[in-house]
Amino acid sequence: MEPTGNAKFVEFHTLADPKTMPFVGSRVLEWPYVEGLRMDEALHPLTLLAFGMYGEVLPNQNGAPVRLVVPWKYGFKSAKSIVKIRFVEKQPRTAWVKAAASEYGFYSNVNPNVDHPRWSQATERRIGEDGIFAKKRPTLMFNGYEAQVGPMYAGLDLSKNF
Repeated sequence: MEPTGNAKFVEFHTLADPKTMPFVGSRVLEWPYVEGLRMDEALHPLTLLAFGMYGEVLPNQNGAPVRLVVPWKYGFKSAKSIVKIRFVEKQPRTAWVKAAASEYGFYSNVNPNVDHPRWSQATERRIGEDGIFAKKRPTLMFNGYEAQVGPMYAGLDLSKNF
């Protein structure tokens, strides 16, 4: 289905098969997992729909049949195992916003200046960089993509719209 001129968001629905996905029935999240982006975020050249990796079809454990990749946002925005994509007028009620809106905002941009209610996001330890005892490094705004994506959020209070 083509988006109408009224579409402002893209909504992603994931597979929810309790036979092959044992924790789909968890009480933490509502299933199927739903994630969303504004239309401009979805159309940004850094936003990818991945169908494969390393020259092969995307394996189930990495999010087959298709995975969303949004590198300037926290990882939970990169939904795996997408089976339905909808163009919608209203901001989607995403899985983590439904589960804990005070902890996980719709935008979920990497922002070291806004702490999660239970931990600081000002520093990070990179996977594969000197092991688990490596010194933490400062977290970069928008995960280091500020020059590329920052203008999309000009005028938006990123401390309230996290």
